[in-house]
Amino acid sequence: MLSQEVIHKAYYQLMSSFDTLYGGFGSAPKFPAPHMLSFLIRYYKWTGQENALYAVTKTLEGMANGAIYDHIGSGFSRYSTDEKWLVPHFEKMLYDNALLMEAYTEAFQLTQHPDDEKLVYHLIQFIKRDMMNRDGSFYSAIDADLEGKEGQYYVWSKDEIMTHLGDDLGALFCAVYHITEEGNFEGWNIPHTISTSFDDIKASFSIDEETLQSKLHLARHTLQSVRQQRPAPLVDDKVLTSWNALMISALAKAGSVFDAEEAISMAKQAMSFLETHLVQHDRLMVRYREGDVKHLGFIEDYAHMLSAYLSLYEATFEQDWLKKAKTVAENMFELFWDEEIGGFFFSGSDAEALIVREKEVYDGAMPSGNSTALKQLLTLSRMIGRQDWLEKLEQMFKAFYVDVSSYPSGHTAFLQGLLSQYATKREIIILGKNGDPHKERLLKALQKRFMPFDIILTAETGNDLAHLAPFAKDYKTMNGSTTVYICENYSCRQPITNIDEAMEQLFQF
Repeated sequence: MLSQEVIHKAYYQLMSSFDTLYGGFGSAPKFPAPHMLSFLIRYYKWTGQENALYAVTKTLEGMANGAIYDHIGSGFSRYSTDEKWLVPHFEKMLYDNALLMEAYTEAFQLTQHPDDEKLVYHLIQFIKRDMMNRDGSFYSAIDADLEGKEGQYYVWSKDEIMTHLGDDLGALFCAVYHITEEGNFEGWNIPHTISTSFDDIKASFSIDEETLQSKLHLARHTLQSVRQQRPAPLVDDKVLTSWNALMISALAKAGSVFDAEEAISMAKQAMSFLETHLVQHDRLMVRYREGDVKHLGFIEDYAHMLSAYLSLYEATFEQDWLKKAKTVAENMFELFWDEEIGGFFFSGSDAEALIVREKEVYDGAMPSGNSTALKQLLTLSRMIGRQDWLEKLEQMFKAFYVDVSSYPSGHTAFLQGLLSQYATKREIIILGKNGDPHKERLLKALQKRFMPFDIILTAETGNDLAHLAPFAKDYKTMNGSTTVYICENYSCRQPITNIDEAMEQLFQF
């Protein structure tokens, strides 16, 4: 069994490579590595280690200020060629933007920083405008090149800016986004706010915060319209199941945290597309393009699909999503589980016979299939009381012991599953009539908080949950009121009907 020591080792390895000046880990080229941020934010929640949270917020701030983030049209590029996040490789990947949307959303849950909320809002708009097909699915990527030149779609000359914005607005925009005659990228300018002091800007232009933001919004909107007249970079219009599922998860989470119904609607629409086009004979498939569906799904397709269903459940508390999550989980065990030593094979038992069936656990640009499977299955097993699954999943800590313990910081998504085993975990069961304002207020408050180790089950009665979670049949409402059960390892405190008292108990640590 992997010990807590491996989790702490991963933290120290990450912090030893943390760039205190610009955020991020290691030197150029710098990748966003959002699963490292997800690990650190959970490590902070578990240990209270402030440096872990600082590394997350500093990195998110650094990327949001840098030109790896598109300040005109939103969206993140794949990586930065330098340590400042200034010059990106301009290709935009769906999976990066999904994982980063989730990272900024989780950071907001902890810090309530309004800039994170604003950035997520712009990301949602970018996905809807540039990466969403009319049928509701999401494209895979947007090219870096235009007419053979890297980044040509995204860069500006100072003359262009001044021409389109006029003297006053142009001067303000150039000051904020560091637009100069000589440029910062091959004679052109990539807008960024890396060293911008907004207090200095407000003082030198004699404007207040509201006026500044209003003017910058107008400037960005104007330049976005200008940019849309340029020939656009090519879009990779393949629909990949695993990447779409990542975006569904991110949108569902953002939608519930920020009360953004549009994001939840986009997530549901995309899921409907996947269920219609990428499930054949009850088998999840890998990719779709212009009606052509190819390849039997791998473990990452199933794992990310499970994550998407659970996120939709947590965003809506509609039991149908939980039911679908359970079905996906059953299929995962049937198709991919290694009965001998544990862990999930990369390809299914129904795939073309291979001499060796491989397993992947290293977390690269995206979390591995095994990492996501572990994290999501641990959550689902607790939700529906599948002790047999939990016992199976314990084997994964032995199966991948050597890989993970020898290089912990290369397995930060996997370690999130291990971390959740050691953290204090609660089961929160909320029973009461749908539409009861007390129940709705509590559920909304829970969605807004960062509570990664807790699970929430809700219905009108315990019997309504029993078909999915048999242990819930014994839970009753008291005196016809919404009733809250707070449990640790299924050992529950006295039921509570006073919602303020329930919130006090839930949020006291």
